[in-house]
Amino acid sequence: MKYINAKTILQKAKYGNDWFGIDYNMNLYKGCSHKCIYCDSRSDCYKIENFDEVKLKKDAISILNSELKCKRNKGIIGIGAMSDTYNPLERKYEITRSALKLMSYYNFGVSMETKSNLITRDIDLFKKINLKSDVILKFTITTSDDTLSRIIEPCVCTSSQRFKAMKMLADEGIFVGTLLTPIIPFITDTDENIKEIIRLSAKNGARFVFSMGCITLRGNQREYFFSKLDKHFPNLKERYIKTYGDSYICRSKNSNLGVTFKNECKKYGLLYKMEDIIRAYKKDRRFEQLDFFST
Repeated sequence: MKYINAKTILQKAKYGNDWFGIDYNMNLYKGCSHKCIYCDSRSDCYKIENFDEVKLKKDAISILNSELKCKRNKGIIGIGAMSDTYNPLERKYEITRSALKLMSYYNFGVSMETKSNLITRDIDLFKKINLKSDVILKFTITTSDDTLSRIIEPCVCTSSQRFKAMKMLADEGIFVGTLLTPIIPFITDTDENIKEIIRLSAKNGARFVFSMGCITLRGNQREYFFSKLDKHFPNLKERYIKTYGDSYICRSKNSNLGVTFKNECKKYGLLYKMEDIIRAYKKDRRFEQLDFFST
């Protein structure tokens, strides 16, 4: 394992109400091994060298313990925004599990996003945290097709495996759902794909499906994404360039998609607005309405 120095583990969340009501952000690792073709964290602005190589923050658990012990204000800790904390190293070293134990001890809640079914290893800790604080777990699922999943997310478990893990967590009474993000124009932005992801989410115990309805492209990430399009989707790069130019936010040109998304969520009784999702898992706060499918 390679280490990087870190002075702090917890950061105060600047836009918590915009992202599942979190109070703090936490990344125990730097970099990610999933090699998803669309990952925004690969962008130059984050200044992560050798992004595909996962490194652990040195003395992460010791630093985290000191920080949690000193926090007067408890709250929800967001995990997984920059680096999926359930990477192959986690299976051996259990750094995330150690962090969850501390969060339980100090009465902090957790908001977790992942693509890995390794998360089910820690069901006992999520249940323990849930007794005293709030827990929301999110599986990023971009396609209902396992074959396509292996192309766009090559080094992580397939969508069907994520749905299976989702059901295991839901069956234990944990608030869980789907991050249908990003929606990749010309690849995953079909009505059929959106409908199937929402159907499978409902079938496997999801309480919500949240989506931002677009993909983001900027320095370094754009070049990586285009290189994968050239490899797996011939001539699609040129279509992107013609359609979006150098735009950062690339929204689907399927004009029906937003309506399809909302109607299917309503059909299965799934939450899809950020304010409603936050209110459902956190019973004591009020938030402004957000709707990322509005224009």
